[in-house]
Amino acid sequence: MSIYADLYRYRELFGNLFRRDLQTRYKGSALGVLWSLINPLVLMGIYVLVFSLLWKVAQMEHYALYLLVGLTVWLFFSTSLTTASRSLLDSASLIRKVRFPRQLVPLSVVATQLVAFVAMFAVLVVVNLIVIPETRDVFLIAVPLAAVEVAFVAGVALSIACANVLYRDVEHLISAALLPWFFLTPILWNPANIEAAQRHPALLDLLRWGNPVTPPVYAYRDAIWSGHAPRAADVIYLAVACVVALALGAFVFRSVDDRIAVEL
Repeated sequence: MSIYADLYRYRELFGNLFRRDLQTRYKGSALGVLWSLINPLVLMGIYVLVFSLLWKVAQMEHYALYLLVGLTVWLFFSTSLTTASRSLLDSASLIRKVRFPRQLVPLSVVATQLVAFVAMFAVLVVVNLIVIPETRDVFLIAVPLAAVEVAFVAGVALSIACANVLYRDVEHLISAALLPWFFLTPILWNPANIEAAQRHPALLDLLRWGNPVTPPVYAYRDAIWSGHAPRAADVIYLAVACVVALALGAFVFRSVDDRIAVEL
């Protein structure tokens, strides 16, 4: 995995790319990086208002925390894929001028999104300890799960960024797929509360194990919302998905590395 080892070998360059992405994103903004926290919290508030108060689709205790856990995982995943898909194209002028490990570009974009993820996770922990204090003995299990999730997203983002250099439709496919993907992931809804899902267990299994975002959501909720250790199946799934994503990202990058500058 020398491709990922370059993160350490070229850590100074990676840090410069990270700072560039962060400064570009919040350039001219009075609140700066605080927008990384404000935006998802406002979004969470809207979802809680609409789905638990107006439409009343969620009949469960501590629904706001239930929703916040799912949104924390989803927002990091979706924003990382969206921004990473164009990262190499947006850095075309730099890539054509200087020879450097180009995988650092999409990985630095993921690191930029990690700022918002860490902020959301911190808020999640504070809310969790206030609302469900009895989970304090197990909620820290979510920390190593978060680290594995970040590695998984980095591998997927690297694959998408490289593929988009060769096939520019990839970024549009990702944008189009994320909306239905969001509603097929148990973020707003709980499978246990949907009668139709209980009548079709095969469909329920497909939605759970065929969606790589679902097991991390379940694992996070077990540790933070339910207050017990995550199921071994979810943890193993996340670990395997992480290894596969990193390996796939390395393979795709090696396959197109020599063509990136030409295609750009």
